[in-house]
Amino acid sequence: MVSVINTVDTSHEDMIHDAQMDYYGTRLATCSSDRSVKIFDVRNGGQILIADLRGHEGPVWQVAWAHPMYGNILASCSYDRKVIIWKEENGTWEKTHEHSGHDSSVNSVCWAPHDYGLILACGSSDGAISLLTYTGEGQWEVKKINNAHTIGCNAVSWAPAVVPGSLIDQPSGQKPNYIKKFASGGCDNLIKLWREEEDGQWKEEQKLEAHSDWVRDVAWAPSIGLPTSTIASCSQDGRVFIWTCDDASGNMWSPKLLHKFNDVVWHVSWSITANILAVSGGDNKVTLWKESVDGQWVCISDVNKGQGSGSASITEGQQNEQ
Repeated sequence: MVSVINTVDTSHEDMIHDAQMDYYGTRLATCSSDRSVKIFDVRNGGQILIADLRGHEGPVWQVAWAHPMYGNILASCSYDRKVIIWKEENGTWEKTHEHSGHDSSVNSVCWAPHDYGLILACGSSDGAISLLTYTGEGQWEVKKINNAHTIGCNAVSWAPAVVPGSLIDQPSGQKPNYIKKFASGGCDNLIKLWREEEDGQWKEEQKLEAHSDWVRDVAWAPSIGLPTSTIASCSQDGRVFIWTCDDASGNMWSPKLLHKFNDVVWHVSWSITANILAVSGGDNKVTLWKESVDGQWVCISDVNKGQGSGSASITEGQQNEQ
């Protein structure tokens, strides 16, 4: 059973491209082709506009909240080739940094797990992925992976800062050896996995091939340290794949087709416990999927998106275990 618990009338003047809840689920950030980013207080079913952020000069594709241990920080990326990092200081939201190192639309932004510090990955239509690391005193260091995807990068998603299998066989008292990794999806129909080398350079670790058209989104699933790593991907080809890797080396990934939709699939998003996947597509529907005991993925819901323009829905899944 899934119910819509709140619908937010954003008053955006054009299509909404992304809507993201903050860590505590009390604020909603939205972005639109009207070039604005808006932040709402959505506590107790309310919808109070806190901020209307103007700074982009084109459609804003995506927003991403940083972990609250770094304060109230939001990143946004746009067709205008810019990434803007906004920060709330004394109740007022201001632009704290602007990255303009891309030659084309920036399509995706994703913050690394907070354990690594304040690091933002940005994927662009110029084919490059840039990594912005906060070094203190208002300074950001930039690393760039050129030609990450030919024709363009559409999505980036970090691996959780959890060593696969650590829940079962973590030596006590030892600090785990985290290796930074993230996934990207592009117009070359590929998903690529990247890892940071000891010298701080980023290296392509894997190419995952199954889609027959542009990869629109990738989402690395949260983990509590079980041996299996999981990534969801969706594409212009209408297909959603669930990729799993069971070996410690992280080299053997196998795809399983979740579903073939009749239209482009724009986004995939995991629940915090990684047992439910939300899928949104060109048919204007959001569907929620869960893996059954026998390993098959089944649809547990069907939510029609807001009927009017400029509305964002917040849904709540109530799961009855079979």
